[in-house]
Amino acid sequence: MRIAFFGPPGAGKGTQALMLADKTKHKHISTGAMIRDAMKAKTPIGEAARTYMDEGVLVPDHLVQQLAQLAIEENQLDCFILDGFPRTLPQARWLNAFLAEHGTPLHAILSLVVPDEIIIDRLSKRRVHAETGVNYHLDFKPPPKDIDPSLIIQRPDDKPEAIRKRLAVYHQQTEPIESYFRDIGLLIEVDGVGTFDEVQHRIDVAIEKARERYYAALER
Repeated sequence: MRIAFFGPPGAGKGTQALMLADKTKHKHISTGAMIRDAMKAKTPIGEAARTYMDEGVLVPDHLVQQLAQLAIEENQLDCFILDGFPRTLPQARWLNAFLAEHGTPLHAILSLVVPDEIIIDRLSKRRVHAETGVNYHLDFKPPPKDIDPSLIIQRPDDKPEAIRKRLAVYHQQTEPIESYFRDIGLLIEVDGVGTFDEVQHRIDVAIEKARERYYAALER
């Protein structure tokens, strides 16, 4: 299938996308990871992206789209799970047109719905090892007791006020994207509150419904 995950920071879309990719053997495509890899490898796209990130601004749509297109084409335009893309309305329109041009439209956009206050609670309890970069969570994955507590820090963007600002930006930027995919019948909202297994089960149900709807439309 051809699926994209959607949702605010802290909704769990990255974890669920990886779990689904592992289960289905689909290609997991994270444009954020691809940008970081391109920068590390100093590719032309990576160097172009670096100039924007160094200035603290978003990487332009056309560069992100180039990376997404490369990854999708390398996977023969099928059996992929997009994570973190599209993030803007122009990206959404480009993706829809690009896949339609090749006769391989998306089956579903899965939007994980989690209230802001739950996200703030989740992210504000995240901690990172200052030297190794390993992530921990005070509730679900507390740091081992033998680690020096002074090395376990909270990132500035994981503080409640910073999280609220990130969520405000997310809601402002993504509301048009949700409306766009809802209008064309691709958006499926999934309750993202619960255990990993509970959310995964809801995703499985949503995907099966999307699959049935897609093939029913082909038969018309």
